[in-house]
Amino acid sequence: MIVPLNKLKNFNDPVYGFISISCSLVYDIIAHPYFQRLRRISQLGLSNYVYPGAQHTRFQHMIGAMSLMQQAIETLEQKGISITTPEKEAVLAAILLHDIGHGPFSHTLENILIKNLEHEKISLALMHLMNQDLDGRLDLCIEIFTNRYRKSFLHQLVSSQLDMDRLDYLRRDSFYSGVQEGVVGQDRIIKMLNVHEDELVVDEKGIYSIEKFLIARRLMYWQVYLHKTVVAAESILIKAVERAYELSAKGEQLFATPAFSYFLTQQPTAANFFLTPTGSTNAPAGINAYTQLDDNDVMASVKVWCHHPDKILSDLCLMIRDRLLPKIEFSNVPFEESKIKALQAKVALSKNIPLASTSYYVYTDSIRNRAYNLDSLNIKILYKNGELIDITRASDQYNIEALAKPVTKYFLCYPKNVIFTH
Repeated sequence: MIVPLNKLKNFNDPVYGFISISCSLVYDIIAHPYFQRLRRISQLGLSNYVYPGAQHTRFQHMIGAMSLMQQAIETLEQKGISITTPEKEAVLAAILLHDIGHGPFSHTLENILIKNLEHEKISLALMHLMNQDLDGRLDLCIEIFTNRYRKSFLHQLVSSQLDMDRLDYLRRDSFYSGVQEGVVGQDRIIKMLNVHEDELVVDEKGIYSIEKFLIARRLMYWQVYLHKTVVAAESILIKAVERAYELSAKGEQLFATPAFSYFLTQQPTAANFFLTPTGSTNAPAGINAYTQLDDNDVMASVKVWCHHPDKILSDLCLMIRDRLLPKIEFSNVPFEESKIKALQAKVALSKNIPLASTSYYVYTDSIRNRAYNLDSLNIKILYKNGELIDITRASDQYNIEALAKPVTKYFLCYPKNVIFTH
């Protein structure tokens, strides 16, 4: 893969050191406005409310995942796995673009800005649009991303339970948050990768590294991604956007940047987001607005809404701006309805708002953590005798098998100045 001199660039990454652009296609993808938007999308939502260093972006994560993919390709080629130059370029493109559909604050506002629409579908739509700009050079990339290419292991490198996405975000999120439990030996894991009958597997010697990887993933979820204060902060941002949507639907004119204003006024759904007017050759209006939308649009609006005459919207936005977060309780079982109603009654009285509006202040939901999924693209250990065994059976650690069991926790949020008495 020869890179023209004017595209021969390096990134100085604090996690891995220098990362080189390996081909013209990679350069052209990174230079595209859709990709550059990721510089303005935070990787960890509002996790910086708990871990001040967690200020990194989706852009950094994508570059890091690409670096690991370069290592994985090199490792597999050393083990005699045939990967052609077009396949190398395509799989690098696929890992670069796998998360390009993320919206402001990454997962936080997913299914909120656009009801019932996951970022993976937006990513694929953006790939198709970029493919037009790049004269069809993403055709193979899209085949790999959608798992329609004949070499399935290439898709597994992009999306599986041991892909370059997960290896990078665990290592990177650990680095920036300072949570050392998330540190994984990504170099050794990559060196242990292999392909057996078109399936991505791990050589027998890598079993302990995989055990540590799965344990680190579980710990990072509870200590960072699903930390109770992070959950509280992100739930308030969700509530603020939901209140803004409610007011806008009633005809209220709210301050917003042009891109964000589209979502407030049109409130697109999965059913109409990708629709293009009859006879138009342009990208759908929703996609055009989405590719202009980032964290700055939302936070600029939140800051202005702090002074909005609607008490609920201004309250919620002040809580975000000044980190005045609600109290949050976790439980292994759903909270009693009587407790929720009692809290709502207290809030209605203390804030002088209708009982129906207290759902913005008192609410319950659940979070789920499963470090390993037995039902989807399992991690398999390849023994020297050719036997292939799932990691949960290959490992002699009982807790590895336990990681495959989903853990659900329920949470209840309410204002800190409201005291609940039984």
